[in-house]
Amino acid sequence: MPKLKGPRAPARRPTPYADLNAILDHLVEGVRALLADNFVGAYLQGSFALGDFDTHSDVDFMVVTHEDILPDQLPALQAMHDGLHATPSPWASRLEGSYAPKAILRRWSTTPRDPPGEPRADDWADPGTSGMAPRVYPLLFLGNGERVLVRSEHDNTQVVRWILREKGVALAGPPARGLVDSVPPEALREEVRMLLDRLAAMDEAALSEPMWIQAFMALLAGRMLYALSTGRVGSKKTAVAFARQRLEPRFADLIERAWREREARPPDEPELGAHFRQASDPVDAAATLDLIRHAQAVAHAVPSRSIIEQKLAAKHQPPPGRGDWRGQNPRGGSARGWTPPPTRPGGRGRRG
Repeated sequence: MPKLKGPRAPARRPTPYADLNAILDHLVEGVRALLADNFVGAYLQGSFALGDFDTHSDVDFMVVTHEDILPDQLPALQAMHDGLHATPSPWASRLEGSYAPKAILRRWSTTPRDPPGEPRADDWADPGTSGMAPRVYPLLFLGNGERVLVRSEHDNTQVVRWILREKGVALAGPPARGLVDSVPPEALREEVRMLLDRLAAMDEAALSEPMWIQAFMALLAGRMLYALSTGRVGSKKTAVAFARQRLEPRFADLIERAWREREARPPDEPELGAHFRQASDPVDAAATLDLIRHAQAVAHAVPSRSIIEQKLAAKHQPPPGRGDWRGQNPRGGSARGWTPPPTRPGGRGRRG
């Protein structure tokens, strides 16, 4: 694919930024032309889907395919992304996203673990998640600032599925809601628990330099506490508002300072500009680690919804022979004191 000379007039306006819309238009047109009948749809997720974005935001995308990308399709796809990256618009280098086969995207699962014909060794280190070991199916992934697609589990998460289903912005194809199963609140909370267990093992040195890591982690911890409380994914601004209302002052102030530092960057300063490359305040680094460990403690104190429902059902279950699950007595009448639980296990029924 030849290098693009500059943004064109966009065919759609999924964001308020004309030059970004032009980049997205190039992305969709290029992908559709290369994938042909294998193309299902293209979507925005992340900040632009949650409605909390600015000129510094990553442009998180998801391309859905019928089948995984074939080896003979990959070189042309790589060339297209390389051409997009070379355009003058700063948005082009902020594209971050994955190519997901629709069967894999439908619901999170640990099987199948590997793409057909691409088995990974147990010591494989994920290039998109700082070297994590293989666990789920690796999608073709493009990181922020990168030119090359790699296999990564970065976007094969419950969080991404929740955002895509509930808030995803369709650039092309059917609504994302029909491509992804509902993510139960307890499944989202379990993923947050696992991530917090990993983050809590960090030390203060890892949060001291550069500053952007400490600020990012403080905001991330606030977002995870929001998810634990609500069973929903919130934006960075949501995390700040949640912290003001629900967290002790030292943690609320820490999250708000991280947000102010981010907001204070000039519009033309890149994500890793000089300001954010300097060392963070050691006090803030220590406080951020305390916040992460506080969130970890909260995560393990929040029982899953299914366990709560099982306990409620057991509490109200009628004596054997006195009624069935609908509370009806087989011999007529009703079993007093028994009512079905308000929601069924697994998150179906009334939302939590």
